[in-house]
Amino acid sequence: MTGNNQPGTPFPYDALADLERRNQKLAKINAALMQRVERSMDYQANAYSMFQTAIGLETQVRARTEELKAALNRLEAANEQLTSARDEAERANRFKTGFFTAVGHDLLQPLHAARLSISALGEIHHDQQHTRLIGQIDHALSTVEELLRTILDLSKLESGALRPSFQPVEILDLFRSVLVDIEPIARDKGLELSMRARCATVSSDPLMLRRILQNLLANAVQYTEHGRVLLASRRRGAQLRIDVWDTGPGIAPSEQTKVFEEFQRGAAGQRSHAGGFGIGLAIIARMGEALGHRIELCSRVDRGTRFSIYVPLSEDAGTYKSPFDRRPASRAYGFAAIKAVVIDNDAAVRDAMRALMDRWGCDARLLAGLRDLEQLLASEPGFRPDIILADFHLDNGDSGLTAVSRLRGVHGTPVHAVVITADHSAEVSEAVAAAGCEILRKPVKPAELRALVTHLVG
Repeated sequence: MTGNNQPGTPFPYDALADLERRNQKLAKINAALMQRVERSMDYQANAYSMFQTAIGLETQVRARTEELKAALNRLEAANEQLTSARDEAERANRFKTGFFTAVGHDLLQPLHAARLSISALGEIHHDQQHTRLIGQIDHALSTVEELLRTILDLSKLESGALRPSFQPVEILDLFRSVLVDIEPIARDKGLELSMRARCATVSSDPLMLRRILQNLLANAVQYTEHGRVLLASRRRGAQLRIDVWDTGPGIAPSEQTKVFEEFQRGAAGQRSHAGGFGIGLAIIARMGEALGHRIELCSRVDRGTRFSIYVPLSEDAGTYKSPFDRRPASRAYGFAAIKAVVIDNDAAVRDAMRALMDRWGCDARLLAGLRDLEQLLASEPGFRPDIILADFHLDNGDSGLTAVSRLRGVHGTPVHAVVITADHSAEVSEAVAAAGCEILRKPVKPAELRALVTHLVG
């Protein structure tokens, strides 16, 4: 039979070729499908990997967040501790300042009484032996006074209670004022004390700057056994360099930074016969820092030392008024024509003032406070004082200025008044100045008091 494929008859060529084409097509389709499956599996694997990575990152972020919170909590606790420690330190500083101020006032009171008593004793005894002993006692009291003032100043500087009041200061006036105090000490040691300066006006706190120079000169005289001490100044641009030279033992380079620390006197100071507690230069450094005045030290062992302080020149020289007015002490002891009212709540001070007033020949009334003043006004209405010497701080919170105002009001005319106080605060100085009174700081030198009384009344 034609047209039919019998068993054993091969396929036609065209059918075989068609099968091969179909097989190749299916292979391509299969390959494409396999690629899709592989890509899908790779994508899923990548997604899973990303998922795992995200989970890991989230865990790390959570851990870091917890660590950061813990660190912030620790920091907050540390800040609270620091705040508490700072507040405690500030309270301690305030307590220390108040303590030293109160103790200083209480210690200056007996020193004031002792200086007055020694002065009265010196006017009674004139033989050489008594004069020498009285001079030694007076020198010892002066040393105690200076040490006490230094400790008080150091405490005030550390607590920030002592702040500078800048104003024009005339250098020649300042130098003369400082040399007046140092010259007797230098003369006793046989040292040549000289000054070399020209007219110049600087901007500084006059009392603090004077204290710096006073301490530098005192140190120079104290540690110099032979030779001279020189106080000089020279311009350096917009500043004035003030120098204190001496021919003392000098300071070794290894010790030059230590001498500005408390209770450090250096090997040269220890070898010498000079005394002191080594806090004078500490005061100088603190005051220089508070004033913004640079302090410089140049020294050679066995040759001498130069301390320098750089002070800005002032442009307001025309407004200068001397804060260092030193009136000559009167040689006259007879004040018989002078009537005085002395007001002080310290019995020892009143006793010393009574002895001094008696030696001076004053007609004085010694009062403890405002109650005694009212009794005086009631019992002796005709007693009109020429001078009032009043302590600033009286008992029960009363002020000597109140007593001054009361006496002035009774008599209707201004009465000369001197306020004597151990309080060095600016508030007290301003209050005394506003009341039109003079002020003296305890312990008062009798010669200074006598000179001031003579100037006001005479």
